[in-house]
Amino acid sequence: MVTVRNDVFKLGDKFATLLGDEVKVGDAAPEFTSVVPGWAPVNPLQESKGKVIILSAVPSLDTDVCDRETRRFNEEASKLGDDIIIYTISTDFPMAQKRWCGAAGVDKVKVVSDVLEAEFGIKYGILIKERRFLRRSVFIVGRDGKLTYVNYLPALGEEPNYDEVIAEAKKALG
Repeated sequence: MVTVRNDVFKLGDKFATLLGDEVKVGDAAPEFTSVVPGWAPVNPLQESKGKVIILSAVPSLDTDVCDRETRRFNEEASKLGDDIIIYTISTDFPMAQKRWCGAAGVDKVKVVSDVLEAEFGIKYGILIKERRFLRRSVFIVGRDGKLTYVNYLPALGEEPNYDEVIAEAKKALG
């Protein structure tokens, strides 16, 4: 049974319905399957096991804020070593993500889609039922598979504190 929350997050001046429970620092990061172009399934936590993983959830790459956020994380990823992997996750179709990445020159961040089952959105408590897209949020998974950083942004138009996220990811390296 999926938890339904109606008093946490607003779209405009009305509360939206969020599906799933929020996760907390110290929790084991929930495993999830998403898809990449060609509809191939991928499990980011298994694919990057043993590394520090930044999961950046955005509503849609085709919006200004999501565009800026993903480009910024791509820029940051180019400065990080191979032990920190950044994923951007949205409910955009994988072919739209591929087109956007090509046009934006994004090649360091791994972009995956939660469009099929919205498994990531539900397991991390960020699926907005009314729009079927993700609430903007950032999670860091340590090498041990536990969450070391959780930030649910209060509004869709707000960007994360990039310096804070990168500093926390570096701290999680140990």
